[in-house]
Amino acid sequence: MTPLLALGAIALVLVVTSVIGVYGLRISRTTSDFFVASRTVRPIWNASAISGEYLSAGTFLGLSGLVLLSGSDAFWFPIGYAAGYLLVLMFVAAPLRRSGAYTIPDFIHARLDSLTARRITSVLVMVIGWLYIVPQLHGAALALNVVADIPPWVGAVIVAVVVSGSVAAGGMRSITFVQAFQFWLKLGALAVPVIFFAITLSGNEPSIDPALVFPPESGPSGLDTYTTASLLIALLCGTIALPHVLVRFYTSPTGSSARWTTVIVIAMISAFYMVSSTIGLIARATAPDLAQPGVADTVALLLPSRLIPGVVGDLLTALVIAGALAAFLGTSSGLVVSLSSVVSQDLFHGTVRSFRWAAVFCTAVPLAVALATVPQGLVTSVGTVFVFAASALSPVIVLGIWWRRLTARGAIAGMLVGSVLCGAALIGSSVFGPDAGPAAALLAQPGAWTIPAAALTSIAVSLLDRRTPLNTDRILSRLHTPELPRTPGSPSGL
Repeated sequence: MTPLLALGAIALVLVVTSVIGVYGLRISRTTSDFFVASRTVRPIWNASAISGEYLSAGTFLGLSGLVLLSGSDAFWFPIGYAAGYLLVLMFVAAPLRRSGAYTIPDFIHARLDSLTARRITSVLVMVIGWLYIVPQLHGAALALNVVADIPPWVGAVIVAVVVSGSVAAGGMRSITFVQAFQFWLKLGALAVPVIFFAITLSGNEPSIDPALVFPPESGPSGLDTYTTASLLIALLCGTIALPHVLVRFYTSPTGSSARWTTVIVIAMISAFYMVSSTIGLIARATAPDLAQPGVADTVALLLPSRLIPGVVGDLLTALVIAGALAAFLGTSSGLVVSLSSVVSQDLFHGTVRSFRWAAVFCTAVPLAVALATVPQGLVTSVGTVFVFAASALSPVIVLGIWWRRLTARGAIAGMLVGSVLCGAALIGSSVFGPDAGPAAALLAQPGAWTIPAAALTSIAVSLLDRRTPLNTDRILSRLHTPELPRTPGSPSGL
């Protein structure tokens, strides 16, 4: 396609994002505005914003590429990503909103009355957030290099600068508008090309071999039971522990509003996954030569001009690159907001000024990592983050909400065991790979044993400790008692 058209689409998305950020600067005045949008975000807006930040580079580009490479095997990822919100709906959304916290460490501190538990949680949140931002920057570098032959480092730097600037300018209230806009842009950027593909293919009546799209060896009989089950467990539980997802529930007016938000999110992201997966299926039938590691992640960018040559194909490609940039910006900005809140709250007493400096710092670190590393498969990279988050934080969050006997020592032990075991397994898989023999699957997909290990450690240590925090009954009562809607001007917070 014409590079100028791609650059025009990129510039338009950046301008709109910056304008919304400036608008956010005008309406964000209080500390609560910056951290939780003053807890006034309604379900439709909040669901759009959550979907906008949740649908990352790994989904926008990586899912269609993974479907192209793996066929029906790849569908376990969108199933796990979407179904994870069912667990959020049932176990986490409303109680976390009622906690009155600003961040996950805030919640852990209030629930367990332990500064040590808070600090360990903060470190883990930072690690998870940074690991998640790096694939977004890799994706930006890849996309801009493909469509406009821009040096890879330029795309990463552009996303980092825009994200840090937008977050620093308007905080959570501003980013809510940005992410809601970006979700609808991302959905349209893939849905419109799919419609054109369907029209084009129906006219040409191409021969599509079902065995190519759904090969028998990728069906239930060909799946590795342990690997599939472990992946699904990690994706389901990982959603509960993603800092940029959970922080958005703190912005809902009430616990009931948080639940409705979750229901709408499930519908929105399911629609997006169907569209993204469809592109991968079409590519398997029409562009099998793109099924190469490193190339497959670009299929959503390359397919329009291949199937629809000319101006229309170029315009569709420009639309896709605009949606891709929105994916990088949306997820990165959500992560930076959540990380900036943690840094500001834990180190600088939660001031607006410290929040802005934290936004710059929390963007600079993953940018340096992204520039120094070679991108891997986008879906695989994001999946690794889910496994680590599920192992390190999800047991403690769920037990903290639903089990009265959890103690600070139990939570600390569980977080350390889960993060250390998962980290060691992933490093071992990277070093040894298939050479690990029978242990290869256990190292590559450790969620099935690291998550239970973390949960059992927390339970066992808590039962031995028996030092239940004094404020446990008060906190649990607050988490599980439906609240009345707040009136304007009423206080919020822990």
